[in-house]
Amino acid sequence: MNMNGPASMSQKERLQTCQEIAKRLHEVYGNDVLAIGVYGSVSRGTDGPFSDIEMFCVLRDSAETVDKSYEWSAGPWKAEVNVCSASILLKDAATVEDRWPLTHGPYFSPLRLYDPEGFFQRLRLAAESPTKEDFRQAIHEILVAEMYEYVGKLRNVNRNGPSTYLPSLALRFAHYGAMLIGLHNQTLFSTGAMVLPEALKLPHRPKGFDHVAELAMSGDLAQPAKIVSACEDFWKGLVAWAAEHDYVIHSKRIPF
Repeated sequence: MNMNGPASMSQKERLQTCQEIAKRLHEVYGNDVLAIGVYGSVSRGTDGPFSDIEMFCVLRDSAETVDKSYEWSAGPWKAEVNVCSASILLKDAATVEDRWPLTHGPYFSPLRLYDPEGFFQRLRLAAESPTKEDFRQAIHEILVAEMYEYVGKLRNVNRNGPSTYLPSLALRFAHYGAMLIGLHNQTLFSTGAMVLPEALKLPHRPKGFDHVAELAMSGDLAQPAKIVSACEDFWKGLVAWAAEHDYVIHSKRIPF
């Protein structure tokens, strides 16, 4: 067995492995299997020689609700298979959360290996169902739960240290800034690797985001003063952006 991590595989070999996994899923879950699909780079046909395998196995709703994730390495390749009841997957697809631009792509265009009853069309309709208000709420949550908290951490570190935490904070500013932009534009990112480059191409970006994103992408995170200045400028841009689009950061009353 290969013990040196991922080995190079062709797309054809990877798809054959997906079929083998699907066959095993049918053996284990039998008539409860409603649909099986592949997502991620394999479904898009953009997988590289060392890409992993990501799959759905959707089970019919029954008295027992199933929501499991199997993740394993066979030596030269790695796979993740999410086995869950149809109702759970449909609910997840219809939910907008803070990382929606990165997490929800699989619900729109899985590669169908088994779908005799058209479940994946239902899944796509569920993923298309959130309202503008659902996206607004997710944006509000990021602005307060993530960005407001991060700027407080930034100021604490700037005053008391340790400056070694600043690069990590800059990456978080960049990542969640991209999530805000994706949510605002209701646009999905293709992969985790492309979040920042794709966010930089979207309209209505808060002022200051581009600089923080460029620092993160270039790895230019060795100068504490530069990081603090860039993140503070981005925070100012976020406050102005939130006001422009009527997103809420500050509340005048306790919400309970």
